[in-house]
Amino acid sequence: MRMRILQRSFSRRQNLERAAGHMSFAVFCIIAGTVMFLPVYYLLVTTLKTPQEASSSPLGLPVALTLENYRRAFAAMYYFRSLANNVIILVFSVLVLIVCSSMAAYVIARSEKKRFRALYSVFMVGLIIPYLVGIIPLYKIISAFRLMNTHAGVILINAFCINLPLSIFLFRGFIHTIPLELEEAAAIDGCETFRTFWSVVLPMLRPIVATVAILDSLAVWNDFMTPLLFLQSPEKNVLLQQVYKNIGQFSVNWTSFFPMLVLATLPLVILYLFLQRHIIESVVTGAIKG
Repeated sequence: MRMRILQRSFSRRQNLERAAGHMSFAVFCIIAGTVMFLPVYYLLVTTLKTPQEASSSPLGLPVALTLENYRRAFAAMYYFRSLANNVIILVFSVLVLIVCSSMAAYVIARSEKKRFRALYSVFMVGLIIPYLVGIIPLYKIISAFRLMNTHAGVILINAFCINLPLSIFLFRGFIHTIPLELEEAAAIDGCETFRTFWSVVLPMLRPIVATVAILDSLAVWNDFMTPLLFLQSPEKNVLLQQVYKNIGQFSVNWTSFFPMLVLATLPLVILYLFLQRHIIESVVTGAIKG
């Protein structure tokens, strides 16, 4: 009898300890979520205020909602033109990256020659050293090829100087998980290396292709330095350049600046909301298999 009473009291104590642990974890999550959401709240609320109201009550709700700040930011940024420039650079950069990095990674992964292993080491150095270290030689090369102030120059820099090493690293790791017997069977059927890659290997790279496309899209969209250095014409500017040009030298009107930030990030947010499930699946699958 005493044994049962002791067991019941012990189980109750364990349940209370578990409940207290869950409660503490829930409180911690609520506090952490509030702290992380506070900057977003401040950003969104400020876009709906007048300058006087934003300075007098930074975290308070707006007295009267107004979209005038967004209208002025939309016009000052030449939004549709800048958005089109962003999309052009993004689409072509990602396409070039996927094609070139997947082919390079396939050769590096399947070849046993030492020079390809050495070449892979050279690519991996690009993960450590930022491309801005060689910005002066890169500037001279782009000028020599007459690609200054062109979208093509920015696309080539994004594809081959910034994002190529990481893409090759991810593709190579995933290719090692593909059975070599499939390629040997294709070779027996008369497929050459190029055809084997496009017909057999590339269709099996869909998870990592999606992962690379997502990561590179974020990197290209958020790239600020490359368009700033290599695009001088206003009609070729991207969204982040338009945001930067509307910052004052000595002061910043935050009620005008914050709506520009919202408009610059809005396309990516909308894309994520529509493709949320596919993005999470592709990133998880690519990370596990890579």
